[in-house]
Amino acid sequence: MTQQRPTKVMALYNKVTRFPFGNKIFSVMVSRMAPYFGTIKPLITNLRPHYCECFIKKRNAVHNHIKTVHVIAICNGLEMAMGVMAEASIPHHLRWIPKGMSLDYTAKAGSDIRCVAEVKPEQWVEGDLLVPVTAYDENDIIVVQGHIKLWISAKPPK
Repeated sequence: MTQQRPTKVMALYNKVTRFPFGNKIFSVMVSRMAPYFGTIKPLITNLRPHYCECFIKKRNAVHNHIKTVHVIAICNGLEMAMGVMAEASIPHHLRWIPKGMSLDYTAKAGSDIRCVAEVKPEQWVEGDLLVPVTAYDENDIIVVQGHIKLWISAKPPK
């Protein structure tokens, strides 16, 4: 299999993260492209083709009524991890759009949260793609798991 050139997002990540606070700078840049993500103050901590981790700090702004991280904040983190992973991974001749999300809330989220999205390279084909997403607390206990469904299609000719 030939190595394809990095996507724009992967190239940007590789460039920016060489600098001090590079992960924070990159995360702010992504949040500006999709402003709603800024509500959780996400931090992309690990990005490589087909894999992304997004960190959400447990703070008052993301609490629910019982002072745990609200599940919708976690959903935002999972969607950000999936979106950044997709943009960093998808072959250049394809495009994606989300079609749905199916998640199970498996434990209370009483700490900082690590959101992970990962696929295998061979999964990037036209049609539906179920991207597994998982959120972990600081003890690596799964607090939310499921998948985000993407529709993968060919880019129109230019």
